[in-house]
Amino acid sequence: MEWLIWIGTAISACGLAGLVWSIVRVARAKRAQLEDAELRIAIQKAMPLNMGGLFMSVIGLMMVILGISLS
Repeated sequence: MEWLIWIGTAISACGLAGLVWSIVRVARAKRAQLEDAELRIAIQKAMPLNMGGLFMSVIGLMMVILGISLS
């Protein structure tokens, strides 16, 4: 089950990259000193990326734990 650990690690790393990208997008929007409504729209656009990255990270970590348990 070592392959499950490595696949889970890759999925988790992709999810982490999505989370970092979401943080960067929101930080850029805040640094641009947008109006309140524009900032809210920018954050709303980053939210699906944030949730998707979190989901992928959790699924990847579950796969890693399952692979370790089955090894």
